Amino acid sequence: MASFSFGAGNAGKLLRIPLYALGRIITAVTPRTGDLWVFGSAAGPADGAWALWEYAVAQGERAVWLTASAEEAAIAQRRGIPWAPKASWRGFRLTARAAVIVVTHGFGDVNRYAATGGVIVQLWHGIPLKRIGLDAAVTTASPLPFARRATAHLLRLLYRRTQARIAVLPAASEIVRGRLESAFGLGSACVPVTGEPRTDVLWCGTADERREIAGARLREILPGVTDAARLILYAPTWRDGAADPAGPDAGEATALAAVLEEADAVLLVRAHHLAAGGLAEADLAAARGPARGGGRVRMLGGDLVADVTPLLPGLDVLVTDYSSLAFDAASVPVATVFFAPDLAEYARSRGFYGTYDDVAGSDAASDWAGVVATLRALLTEPGFRDERLARGRALSARVHAFRDGHSTERVYRVIRDRLAASPPERAS
Repeated sequence: MASFSFGAGNAGKLLRIPLYALGRIITAVTPRTGDLWVFGSAAGPADGAWALWEYAVAQGERAVWLTASAEEAAIAQRRGIPWAPKASWRGFRLTARAAVIVVTHGFGDVNRYAATGGVIVQLWHGIPLKRIGLDAAVTTASPLPFARRATAHLLRLLYRRTQARIAVLPAASEIVRGRLESAFGLGSACVPVTGEPRTDVLWCGTADERREIAGARLREILPGVTDAARLILYAPTWRDGAADPAGPDAGEATALAAVLEEADAVLLVRAHHLAAGGLAEADLAAARGPARGGGRVRMLGGDLVADVTPLLPGLDVLVTDYSSLAFDAASVPVATVFFAPDLAEYARSRGFYGTYDDVAGSDAASDWAGVVATLRALLTEPGFRDERLARGRALSARVHAFRDGHSTERVYRVIRDRLAASPPERAS
């Protein structure tokens, strides 16, 4: 599992300034190809970029996926799509010539040195609950042991200038639009309320069809898990390069094992793909229970599933802390256990849009004992479960202006309008 921290990332940005400058010179004299789109994502061929890829290609757009690893290249080959390594000369040239550049995390999703010009589309990868971008001091934290204030100021200026290249940053609703405008330093014209392409899958077809498809996929990925087993996903958010929260102690693990066994449930553990150290299966060994079906605790890492969003309808419970996954789960809805073991410190160091209670309520668990107690209530008390599902529906209604499965189409229309208003010079 790759790890990342803003400190290391910012150090890299400072060291790469000459390469950025050289890339800017080359892109300034490179004509762009009016019918070429390039796509990339830190999650690989997945997430909102993949949803937009499929729609754009269906409309006849010429598209190339830029890969970051041999694994991503293998996925692209299996799908039979055009691709190129983003760090190669071809990746640079494709990015420099593209009329449309689509990313989900940052410009490093494609060739970062050529991502200037054209219509840059930043799909982002979830509705922010924790503060991000310019709203979070950690984004531009100095990696140097000296001149910290001056370096942080320089990084902030560079970040703001870089993000100003974004032409389209879709928002799920007006409340989310305000967060994205602030975080990326963009005007409202660049942040249209269209809904998120990445969540269209949560509204396509009927609820029963979505649950059947997602459940079948989960059981395909996790052989031995029976159709009757109830599925619980534990997915903590990224902690800026720090390790995930610790697992339960012996007593809490024993109580967790009892709940899983009583409810015929399986706990799926998904660490963030950029975390320094995820909660390992061994950390929950005491909760595994009988070996039948591979045990009551299974790993569901990025090596198995790049994008977990389409699988949410197949879940019965989500356990998370400050992850945007809570907003996605609310749209299904999936009953959610909020687990905030470091709430005071996280609020101080990162901060939230609004308050944590606005999303999680005032009864979030602060330790594994609280998680176990809430899980037991959700799995055994229908009234308690209904109340949590109602919370989810209310949360989704607040943050999603569209729940029709057509957000990708709306985003595509915005991009085509941008191209029509300012068509790139066609390359020879």
